[in-house]
Amino acid sequence: MKWYRIGAAVILAGLCLNTPVFGEEPAGMVKTSKGDVGIERAGQRFPAPIGTPVLVADRIKTGADGAVGVTLRDNTLLSAGPNSTFAIDKFAFNSTTYEGVVSVGVKKGTLAVSTGKIAKEKPESVDFRTPTSVIGVHGTEFVIETEAGDED
Repeated sequence: MKWYRIGAAVILAGLCLNTPVFGEEPAGMVKTSKGDVGIERAGQRFPAPIGTPVLVADRIKTGADGAVGVTLRDNTLLSAGPNSTFAIDKFAFNSTTYEGVVSVGVKKGTLAVSTGKIAKEKPESVDFRTPTSVIGVHGTEFVIETEAGDED
């Protein structure tokens, strides 16, 4: 009977890595995933296949053969190419008023962005940061490219 409890605990722990904490709504979801794509969450790294929830504070990394597409709840689209790292630093969204905040840190690589409802409602509530700059949003589509640097 003990083996059953241990097995159930291991399965439950594995599921918890890919699901949000109780009461925490995901900022978005992985919509496309190709090659080496992972999420670092709470000091752990795990694969990020299609359907993986993306939470605030998650760091998404792609390998040399990786590419990932993330859709945030306000319909902001984030597409990262190979050898890229970005983090969802802040995200809040009211689906009724379209008010909220989006802040994404691009640590290295490339990130194509198509902004969503928050940027359309209040562009000053959206920013993207690289190790050397902060980008405010006035348009709806753009690409960020940054050289490898300090990922902290």
